[in-house]
Amino acid sequence: MKSLFKNDAIQWSFVIIITIVLLLIQNQFPWLKEYPKDYIIPLSSMLNFGMNWVVEYSGWFFKGISWFLEWPIKGVRWFLHFLPWTVTVFLFCLVSFIASGWGLVIFTLLSTLYMVVIGYWVESMNSFSLVAISVPMAVLVGFAVGTWGFFSERAEKVIKPTLDFLQTVPAFAYLLLILLLFGFGTTVGLLASLVYSFPPMVRNTILGLRQVPSEIIESGIMSGASSRQLFWLVRVPTAWKQILLGVNQTTMASLSMVIIASIIGGTADIGWEVLVYIRKAEFGACLVAGIVIALIAMILDRITSGLAKNSVTYKPREKSFLKRNKYWFVAIIGVSTLYFLSYFFPIFNQWPESFFASPANIISDGLDIFILNFGSQIDYFKQIAFFFIMLPIKIGLQFSVSPYTWGFELTPTLISGYFILMGLLSVWFFIRGSNNLSVGTILFSIFIYFGLTNMPWLPLIFIYGLISYKIGGLKLSFTVVGSLLFITLTGILPQALLSIYLCGIAVTISFLLGASLGIWAAHNNRVSAVMRPINDTMQTMPSFVIIIPFLMFFGIGDFTALLAIVAYAFVPAMRYTEHGLRNLPETVIEAAQMIGCSKSQLLWKVKIPLAMPVIMLGLNQTIMFGLAMLVIAALVGTTGLGQLIYIGLTKADFGTGMISGVSIALIAIIFDRTLQSLKENFEKNYNG
Repeated sequence: MKSLFKNDAIQWSFVIIITIVLLLIQNQFPWLKEYPKDYIIPLSSMLNFGMNWVVEYSGWFFKGISWFLEWPIKGVRWFLHFLPWTVTVFLFCLVSFIASGWGLVIFTLLSTLYMVVIGYWVESMNSFSLVAISVPMAVLVGFAVGTWGFFSERAEKVIKPTLDFLQTVPAFAYLLLILLLFGFGTTVGLLASLVYSFPPMVRNTILGLRQVPSEIIESGIMSGASSRQLFWLVRVPTAWKQILLGVNQTTMASLSMVIIASIIGGTADIGWEVLVYIRKAEFGACLVAGIVIALIAMILDRITSGLAKNSVTYKPREKSFLKRNKYWFVAIIGVSTLYFLSYFFPIFNQWPESFFASPANIISDGLDIFILNFGSQIDYFKQIAFFFIMLPIKIGLQFSVSPYTWGFELTPTLISGYFILMGLLSVWFFIRGSNNLSVGTILFSIFIYFGLTNMPWLPLIFIYGLISYKIGGLKLSFTVVGSLLFITLTGILPQALLSIYLCGIAVTISFLLGASLGIWAAHNNRVSAVMRPINDTMQTMPSFVIIIPFLMFFGIGDFTALLAIVAYAFVPAMRYTEHGLRNLPETVIEAAQMIGCSKSQLLWKVKIPLAMPVIMLGLNQTIMFGLAMLVIAALVGTTGLGQLIYIGLTKADFGTGMISGVSIALIAIIFDRTLQSLKENFEKNYNG
């Protein structure tokens, strides 16, 4: 990669000097340290005024939509409750067999029996009814918008940034908007799920239609197909696998909204059960209920993935009417038999309450015993991580080093020694030709000493603006500077820095952990097989549930939030790393082996550089996952943008919640665009 800072020593020296000077004089000039409150744009008040006007004069329209959408949900729920549980389980197993065979059937059977035995069958069906309505709506909307974007470049230019915004703004932010317009109820949860889940369908539809080979299109045109026939009979069937993957991702996204939807829906579903137990801090019962959502998600994930694979597998048409419709006959016979049995044997219709069994108490008691025996070790680990890693990054060495925390005082001699050491290290990197590391060492030493949250706002904008210019040019620089100015002028830069501090540490740990596990799994099938269900569980387990065990172990605070974010965000790093390493060209690997590369050289000099674009996508998703957890982290006492969003939701303060949500989206966009530019630079230089 070409040096980002080549021939720019004077520019960087100027920025570094200005930064140091501003840091030294910030106490004499308070406006340098904190943006003046008198110059903050009252955007929050403006948004609240506009929303109040919309609600006052258009509320009847949105209430009418809410009333109209309630009926499909009620209809699906009535139907699911009308069917005996044995019939529903049988139909799930039949679809599982069609999609993936007996292995999935066994998993589906055990999963649904778990829901029945623990006494959550009714709540599970209520949650499934929301998914059953929101997913088809999201699929239809996503397919329509994706088709529009495929045929119109102008539309695509509008669609892509809109999708970026919807996928990066925390759900809590636009949840407040939907709540104010539509009021409390199941419809609000449905619309929130729709808004959150349709973007993956749009992206996969555009991607699938674009990947159709030109030869197939030319064959369709030569056969005399009209434009409509060419689309529905040629493009869509060819892109069907990718489109079904979009359905899969849409389903997962919809399920992840179940708990959030329950906050405003207040219905007797699994999300509501999890929320109730979270408020009571009953981890055992919360985990038992949360596993239900994870199981539903994994069942639907396997079914949609299996259907996607089968869609591209050619199967000759059966001549016999019975063979062509064998699954319909099996369904009719199975449903009829089970329905008949439910009249004579009540257990086939409804599982008796006396047979309910839940391990909630056992889990809670086991956790209490563990904390009792290892509480001191847990607290020691927490203190080490907080005082020696988190606190220096947050407030800097100047305030974090003390006899109470580090065991000694930061004297002028130690301060001088610290900067001399970092200066010598920077010079050493410069002599070796590593200009990036040289500049990075100086900036890192400044950030660590003064602390991220103590950095003046003006140098921050200068530094990030220049770095982004070197990486991605003027376009990226304008994006970064504009985003930071918006955050600063709206008066929430301190909260944004707190969020960046917490999320930055968590993302770094998540990526290192996930990438390491991904490398291991790529070279060990047993590890891959073990990690797959763990990854599925972590990605489908409600984020609320993930926080509870860390809350019980470590109490309220930043450290608890850090661990929860890591547990939630390490999965994409692992999955993308493993995927990238497992799908490398065999010819390249064989060529490297033939010239005598060792296993270590093969990994670090061949495989990882080739897989780097995919690994960078994993880093991108890790950042997105980390930012998505900020609002949830606010529930355990953290400060930052997540807390502002949560406060906005609880107080119906649309302006504060939306500005904070947009700010998180802007931070996500900054990281996303920066990583894309780094990826493009890497590919360009590596290919060259």
